[in-house]
Parts: sequence; C-alpha cells; structure tokens
Amino acid sequence: MNQEISFKNINKLAIPALIAGVAEPLLSTTDLAIVGNIEHNATESLAAIGIVGAFLSMLIWVFGQTRSGISSIISQYLGANKLEQVKNLPAQAIVIIISTSVFILLLTYPFAKQIFQFYNASGSVLDFSVAYYKIRVWGFPFTLFTIAVFGTFRGLQNTFYPMLIAIVGTVVNIVLDVILVYGITDVIPAMHIKGAAYASVFAQIAMALISAILLLKKTSISLKFQLPFNKEIPRFINMILNLFVRTIALNAALFFAVSYATSYGKEHIAAYTIGFNLWLLGAFIIDGYSSAGNILAGKLLGAKQYKTLLQLGNKLIIYGFLIGVLIAVFGFLFYNFTGTIFTKETEVLELFHQTFWIILIMQPICSIAFIYDGIFKGMGEMKFLRNVLLLSTVLVFIPLLLFFDHLEYKIYAIWIAFFGWIIARGLPLIIKFRRKFIPLAEKS
Repeated sequence: MNQEISFKNINKLAIPALIAGVAEPLLSTTDLAIVGNIEHNATESLAAIGIVGAFLSMLIWVFGQTRSGISSIISQYLGANKLEQVKNLPAQAIVIIISTSVFILLLTYPFAKQIFQFYNASGSVLDFSVAYYKIRVWGFPFTLFTIAVFGTFRGLQNTFYPMLIAIVGTVVNIVLDVILVYGITDVIPAMHIKGAAYASVFAQIAMALISAILLLKKTSISLKFQLPFNKEIPRFINMILNLFVRTIALNAALFFAVSYATSYGKEHIAAYTIGFNLWLLGAFIIDGYSSAGNILAGKLLGAKQYKTLLQLGNKLIIYGFLIGVLIAVFGFLFYNFTGTIFTKETEVLELFHQTFWIILIMQPICSIAFIYDGIFKGMGEMKFLRNVLLLSTVLVFIPLLLFFDHLEYKIYAIWIAFFGWIIARGLPLIIKFRRKFIPLAEKS
C-alpha cells in the first residue's frame, strides 16, 4: 500500500499532469506575449484578451467540471474493481456537456458587445474584445470535449496521454500565433488580435481530434452514445451542479477583479491580465500534484484504503508547499524580466512590478489549497467544495476588495483580496480531511 503513495508513484501521475497543466495556460499566455508586442494598439489588445479570457475562463471552468466528475466516478469504480459498470458513462457525459456548450455558444454570440460592456469595457478595448470573442468562442465545444476525455484518462490513472495532447495543442497554438498575428510577407496578412483567436481555435480542434483517437485506440472506453443512461449519471449530474454553483462563486471573484481593474484604466487591466495569467500558470504547475491527489484519492476511497489515503494527504501538503516555494523563488529571481515578455509599455510594466510580489508570496498557500481541491474532487466531495468557495467569496474576497478599493489601493486591492480568498479556501479542506480520515485510518 505504501508503494501507491511513494514519491516515485505520485510523480508518475503528477509530472505528466504538471506538463499538461502548464500547457493549458500557455495557450493564453502565448496570445498575451505575441499580441502584447504588436506595433499598434498593443495595450488595448492585451486588455481585450484579459477581459475575454476572464469570460471564457468562467465558461470553461463552469462546464469543464465534467473532468472532475468523470475522473472521480471512474477512479472509484477502478479502485473497487467494477470498471465495467461505468464504461458507457463518459460518452453519455460528453453528449450532455457538448449539447449544453453549443446552447451557450449560440446564446452568447449575438450579445458579445453587451457582455463585455458589463465588464466595463468601452471604446477600442470593447471593439477588440467583441472581435476576439466572436472567433475564440467557436473553440468552446472542442475544449469541453477534450476536458471530458482528460477526465476519463485521469480516472483510468493515466496522465500521459493528456500530457501528449496538451503539448501538441500548445505547439500548434504557438506556431499559428506567430504566423497569423504577425503574418508572412506576401503570403498571409498580419491579423493581429484576430490571428491569436484563430490560432487558439485551431489548436482546440487539433486537441479534440487527438483526444478522440487516443481514447478509442488506447482504452476500452467507447464514445458511442447509448441508452439507457448509466446508473451513475444522476450522481454525475449532482456533482456537476455542485461544482457549477462553486464555479459561479469562483467566477464572481474573477468578475469583480476584472471589472475593478478595467475601471481603473486600460493600463491597470493590462497589468492585471499579465499578473493573473502568471498566477494561473502557477496554479496549473501545481495542478500536476492536484491531479495526482484527485486520481489516487478516488481510487483509494473506492478500495477503502483509508490509512493510505491519509498518508497521501500528508505527503501532498509537504510537496505542495515546497513546489509553491520554488515557484516563488523562481519568480523573484526573474522579477524584472518577467513583465517584459508580455509588454514594453512602461506604465503597464510599472503597475505589474508593483504587485507581482504579492502573487509570488501567495504560491505556497495556493499550492496546498489547489492540491486539496483535487483530493476532495477525487473523493466526490463536491458539496463541501461548493460551500467553502461560496463562503470564501462572499465573506472574504468581496469584503476585502471593497475595503481596500475604498482606501484607493486599486490593483493592490485585487491581489490582497485574492490572498485572503485563497487562505479561506485551503484551510477548511485540510481540517475537514484530517477530521474525517484520522479516525477511519485508526480503525482500518
């Protein structure tokens, strides 16, 4: 049993998931780095990508919770040696979520302008936001399909194929970004921000196709939709609904952050966008160990190996903290260089450098919170995760933001609020986990 939670075995799952996790935000940060260095309207384009990115992240995080639901159920059945009973679940879940995504796409497309006005965008920033969104949104169903397949692979204790898929998507995105944003003389005209949107869509399509091929060729899971619905579909939908409410709370925090940053001016939203994407990059780096926690926790719970599950939680606290410290140290070593990757605008860089240190010192706490998020998702504890995030947003994030905004801290207010929010998210998870599994481990 100890072998299952050895450093080596955790890393077999964590390292590929980590690489795949880093690849995901690179789709956004590549857009930022390339668009931020165009000759005309770079700051406005950065701001537009930040605003649209916040809205798309909301959609993807809300509907992309299928990954956690599928992974949790598949891994628990795998641990209980009953995988045959849920082999038709992924195809049914994919049909449900893709149908919903198409509905959302058709609903939001005609109202793109009104949506981004709601984010306080105006003038050229609003125009760029609408143009960028009306292209990027077509990749939304393909992204959700890929996420659902990733969840299936994770439930099967496989993070290698998701890593390969993510790497291919990232490479396709980077190559097409350079070609379509800057153009090729006498061959392809420079498309600027629209080129970045097309590059992302093509990358998402490529990832979806490769995901389908690998799932069909390398596993016994079928993508053929068949009725009747699996007996676990009601539990799956209940998980998704709880995670849906949770993600709405999460995105309420993100909406307030983007809205306030936009209201401070285009330089502030550009600086916030750079900082937020780097924060996401840190989150996706630690997502490798969060994924390992998710995958192993579900399997160990299904097998009723409570002592091993407790040991997993203890080890992942240490790993998470150390990785967070390493991310922070790396950030401080390249503090002055980092912002220049994304923009050369002096005022934007100054605002970014003023607050980047807050993002960095958050990293160890973020790492532990994100890892325990993964563990609780693997165990199917979606209701508790929902309640923790709701309370963290309503009682911590929003009050802190309003208070420090009133003191005119501006962009500082946003990151101070995020710091308090992440502490309020992580601490209850650790307490709940230990209270539940210490007694069970002693009995087993």
